[in-house]
Amino acid sequence: MSKAKDIFILFITMMKIGLFTFGGGLAMVSLLENEFVEKKKYLESDEFLNIIAITESTPGPIAINSSTYIGYKRAGFWGALFATLGVVIPSFVIIYLITMFFNMFIELEYVAYAFQGIQACVIFLILAAGIKLFIKIEKNAFNIILALITATCMIVFSLISFSFSSIFYILIFGFLSFFIYLIKTITKKDKTEEDKK
Repeated sequence: MSKAKDIFILFITMMKIGLFTFGGGLAMVSLLENEFVEKKKYLESDEFLNIIAITESTPGPIAINSSTYIGYKRAGFWGALFATLGVVIPSFVIIYLITMFFNMFIELEYVAYAFQGIQACVIFLILAAGIKLFIKIEKNAFNIILALITATCMIVFSLISFSFSSIFYILIFGFLSFFIYLIKTITKKDKTEEDKK
C-alpha cells in the first residue's frame, strides 16, 4: 500500500471515529480499539493499552493524542497530521454549526430528546471501554489492588461530594508504580549478583 493511500485511509478512519463518537475521548476508546487493533491490525492489544495510559496521563484530549500517535506510527509526520485533522474536523464543524444557530437549535424538542439519549449512550460507551481495558490488563496483585482502590475512592468521593481530581489519582498511582518498579529492579539486580557469586 502506498504511503499516500495509507494517509488517506488514516484520515477517513479518524474522521469517521470523530464524527460518530459522542461523549469525549473515553467514549472513543472502544472505536479506536475496534478499528486499529481488531480490524486493521495496526497495533497490538498491549501497545493500545499503553497508548491509552500515556494519552490519559499527558496534557490534551485522549482522542487527539492517540490519533496523533497512531498516525505517526503508521505514516510518520504526515500520518500524524492527517489522523489528527481527521479526528478534529467533525467536532469543529458540528460545534461551529451549532454556535451559528444555537438559540433555534436548543429550543427544538427533538434535539433535547436526542441529547438525553446521547447522554445515556455515553455512560455505556465509557463503561464498556473501562471494562474492556480492565479485562486486558495483566492480572497481578498490584494491578487489581490499584484498580479496586481507585474505583472505591471514586465511588466514595462521588457519594460524599468530595472534589478529588483524576490528576491526583494518576500522580499518586504513577509514583507508587515507579516506586515498586525500582524495588523490583534493585531486588532483581541483587539476585543476579548473588547468582554470579
